[in-house]
Amino acid sequence: MDITVFGLLVFVFVVVVVIGKGIVIVPQQMAFVVERLGRYNGTLDAGLHIIIPIIDRIAYRHSLKEVPLDVAPQVCITRDNTQVQIDGILYYQVTDAKLASYGNENYTMAIESLAKTCLRSEVGRRELDKLLEERATINVAVVSALDEASITWGVKTLRYEIKDITPPHDVLASMQLQMTAEREKRAVIAKAEGDKQAAIASSEGEKQAAINAATGQAEAIRLVAEANADAIAKVAAATELAGGMQAVNLKVAEQYVEAFAQIAKEGNTVVIPANLADLGSLITSAMSVVKASR
Repeated sequence: MDITVFGLLVFVFVVVVVIGKGIVIVPQQMAFVVERLGRYNGTLDAGLHIIIPIIDRIAYRHSLKEVPLDVAPQVCITRDNTQVQIDGILYYQVTDAKLASYGNENYTMAIESLAKTCLRSEVGRRELDKLLEERATINVAVVSALDEASITWGVKTLRYEIKDITPPHDVLASMQLQMTAEREKRAVIAKAEGDKQAAIASSEGEKQAAINAATGQAEAIRLVAEANADAIAKVAAATELAGGMQAVNLKVAEQYVEAFAQIAKEGNTVVIPANLADLGSLITSAMSVVKASR
C-alpha cells in the first residue's frame, strides 16, 4: 500500500474519531455539565450538541427527574423521653446542574443526613401522643428546613413522608390497652344513647297512641251524639206530620211490649202480669207521656 494512501486513511480515521467525540446527544430530562480545560464552560440540555474534543469534556451528568430517596430508620427521643424508631422517604429533584456539580460533594448524602437531623429535632419537641397525631406537620417542617439548606446545592426538596413510627414494645402494649378501654367506653356510651333514644321513641309512641285513642273516642262520642240528635230531630219532625203522633204512640207501645218480653225471658222464671188488663193501662200511660211531651 502506498504511504500516501495509508496516511490519508489514518487522517480520515482520526478525523472521524475526533468528530465523533465532538458530537454529544443529551437525552430528555438530562443535563450534562461541560468543562473546558478543567473549568466550567456550560450546561447542555436535551438535544444534539457539538463540543471540542480533548479541550472540552463532559464532567457531570445529572437526571432532572424526581428522585425518591429512602431515608434509613433511626431512633429518635420524644419530649417525654420515649425512644421511637422512625423511617421515611424523601423526594427531591435537581434544578441547577452547575450547583449540583460544584455546590456539594455528595448532595444525596447531605440531603439524607440533614433530613435525619431535622426529624430528630422535630420529634424532640413533641410528646409521643402528639407525635403520632402530627405527622403532616413534621413532614412540612423537614421539607422547609431542607429547602433552606439545599438552596446552594442546586437541589429542590419536593416532599418528605414519614413511613412508620415504631414505639418500644411496652409502650405499644400500653397504647393497645388504652385503645381497647377507649373502644369499650365508646361502646358503652353508644349503647346508653341507643337505649335512651329507644325509650324516647317508645314514650313518644305510647303518647301518640293515647292521643289517637282519645281522638277516636271523642270522634265516636260526637258521631253518636250527632246520630241521636238527628234521630230526635226526625222524630220531632215526624210528629208534626198528619198521623205522625199515632205512629209515635204505636212505636212506644211496641218498644214497651218488647222490653216487657225481654224482662220476662230473663232467668229461668217467666214473668206474667197478675192482671193482663194492666198491660193496656201501661201502654195508655206511655202514650200519654208522649202526648204530654208535645
